[in-house]
Amino acid sequence: ANGDNDVTLKILYYGICLSDLHSIKNEWGNVAYPIIPRTYNGGYSDMVVVDEHFVINFLDNIPLDGAAPLLLCAGITVYSSMKYFGLSKLGMHLGVVGIGGLGHVVVKFAKAFGLKVTVINTSLCKKQKAIEHLGADDFLPALMMDIVGIIDTVYAVHPLMPLIGLLKNHGKFVMVGAPEKPLELSVFQLFMGRKLIAGSGISGIKETQEMINFAAKHNITANIEVIPINYVNTAMERLAKGDVRYQFVIDVANTLKYS
Repeated sequence: ANGDNDVTLKILYYGICLSDLHSIKNEWGNVAYPIIPRTYNGGYSDMVVVDEHFVINFLDNIPLDGAAPLLLCAGITVYSSMKYFGLSKLGMHLGVVGIGGLGHVVVKFAKAFGLKVTVINTSLCKKQKAIEHLGADDFLPALMMDIVGIIDTVYAVHPLMPLIGLLKNHGKFVMVGAPEKPLELSVFQLFMGRKLIAGSGISGIKETQEMINFAAKHNITANIEVIPINYVNTAMERLAKGDVRYQFVIDVANTLKYS
């Protein structure tokens, strides 16, 4: 039986992200097999019981498939980092490294905050998507050194110094992606402009509710591809190839069947 403060929730959707893929492959070196992806929030179950203090309220105007699975992970990750490091001020110029599951959500929140957004990505084929579909203002200019802050969403190993070089003096470089191997960093380049490099993850319940309310007000949801639960293995293979725009969401309510 549930306790006095317990709430029973029916799971309608689950998101799949690169963290699941890293965990399955033990690329962070902290996994004890066997594992079930999303074990930290119930795995791929269809019901969960939680204390009422950990329940987030979703307003009626925000669709659950594009919001609940991903804004509670990617959304709060980028929202919290922008708020904590002062990168949400109206008119500020923000750089976004990567345009995947995390990156496209950064662009949406940044535009809702009233920021100028430059997407920094080596794949020029993503320029049209970044500017026309997500609302970015620019895409990897050749010379750009007036960026106040950069949020790096990339999970793969990549060079940091060219990116840090795009920052203005006193600029902030915040990493929210988690590459599986250490990255090289030249401290000298930080000295010259008194630049900061930091990392940021998810936040607490209060700020998460604040983020959901903000997303509902500004109609922010993730761009998703909804899949049945029996497609999960194929989705993982496609995710490893970067073949998704921008994240998979499992339709648990309509496709999880018991034999």
